[in-house]
Amino acid sequence: MERRYNVLFLCTGNSARSILAEAILNREGLNHKDGRRLRAFSAGSFPKGTVNPLALSLLKEIGLGAEGYRSKSWDEFAESGAPQMDFIFTVCDDAAGEVCPVWPGHPVTAHWGMPDPAAVEGSDEQKGKAFRETFRLLTNRIRLFAELPFDKLDRLKLRARLEEIGRS
Repeated sequence: MERRYNVLFLCTGNSARSILAEAILNREGLNHKDGRRLRAFSAGSFPKGTVNPLALSLLKEIGLGAEGYRSKSWDEFAESGAPQMDFIFTVCDDAAGEVCPVWPGHPVTAHWGMPDPAAVEGSDEQKGKAFRETFRLLTNRIRLFAELPFDKLDRLKLRARLEEIGRS
């Protein structure tokens, strides 16, 4: 039987890193070899209201498409009727330090902090390079995550492995 796991990526603005992570996991986790499916969402504590154009441009360039992504509040996922999350990852240090809503179902959480590519100043080439590097780091972490044997690890071991991935 196919088991679906819902994953929420959080960042303060929900305009770059968390959006990229959502896109990557939805590509990587659709048909896992053991029959499970991973479905990603993203949100922010103080969403900017728009997705960074460089993030959307990179998603198009890589072939993931840029349609349907929006900057939204994490409150949407704490409301009644929202998908219940199994995993929640913070991808920026600000979001990791904030008081999060109480998540239904007590998902496993971990911090996967990384520099904000949207904060890079300089030429378009330098900014694009920062977004590609963030995409690469997130892809590596998400692939490691997707390969974990969820059903063979207890909650504490799973959380420790997820934190370890975040430090890689």
